[in-house]
Amino acid sequence: MAIPASPKSPAAKALSKATAARQQVQSQPLMPHATATWLVDTTALTFTQIAAFCQIHVLEVQAIADETAATKLTPRDPVRAGELSMGEIENGHGDPAYRLKISTGPLQMRRTSGPRYTPLAKRQDKPDGISWIIRNHPEITDAQISKLIGTTKTTISAIRARDHWNIANITPKDPVTLGLCSQRELDALVAAAAKKAGVAPVEDGRLGIDRAAMLEQLRSEREAAAHMAEHGEPDTSEPTAESIFRTPG
Repeated sequence: MAIPASPKSPAAKALSKATAARQQVQSQPLMPHATATWLVDTTALTFTQIAAFCQIHVLEVQAIADETAATKLTPRDPVRAGELSMGEIENGHGDPAYRLKISTGPLQMRRTSGPRYTPLAKRQDKPDGISWIIRNHPEITDAQISKLIGTTKTTISAIRARDHWNIANITPKDPVTLGLCSQRELDALVAAAAKKAGVAPVEDGRLGIDRAAMLEQLRSEREAAAHMAEHGEPDTSEPTAESIFRTPG
C-alpha cells in the first residue's frame, strides 16, 4: 500500500516554485549596463562574455568600451554586490568560450503575516502610542493593539497594568501622529472594537457645539468671496431675511 506524501506548507511550495524558476532562467545583474561598464574597465573578459553575463547586446558592450554609449554610467562592482565571484572571472580569462555564471544568494522569504514591521527610529514611540489607545479606547483588546502597532501582548499588558519598566517616561500620544499606523486603520479598528463590545459610536466632537455657527460662517465667507469676484468690491449691504433663508438655485 502506497504511503501518501505529506502535504507541503504554502511557504514550502512557494520556495520550491521560486527555486525551480531560478534554475530554469539565469538571473540578470541588478544594473546590467553599469555592471558591464565595470567588467570592461576592470577585467580582460571578451565583449561576448560580458554581453552574455549582463544579458545585453554585444554592440552595447562595444559602445561602452569605445565610450560612445548614449549614457555614461558609474561602474557597478558585481563582485562586491555578490553577483559574481573572482573565480568565475578567472575562468573566463582562461577560456574565451566560457560563460560566466551569476551567483545567487539564498531566497528571501517575504513576511506575509504576524505583527507589522516598525522602523527602528519609531520603535521607542510604541509605548506612547499604546498608552494613548488604552486611555482613549479601552474597548480595543490587546490582540487588536498588537496587530495595529506591531508589538507583544506582554508589553501591552504591562502598560495597561502600569507595571511597565519605563512607565514613568511613557506619555500617551496619538499613534497616527507618531507614524505607527494610519488614521484609516485606527478609525476602522475603533469602529470594529466598539461594535464588538456593544459600545455606541462616539460622535465627532472636534467642532463642538459651535458646529452650526462654524458652518454658517463658512457659508457667509463663501458668499462674500463670490460677491467680490462678481462685483469687484465687498458686499456692504445689510443681510435680509430673504438673503439669509434663500435656497440656492
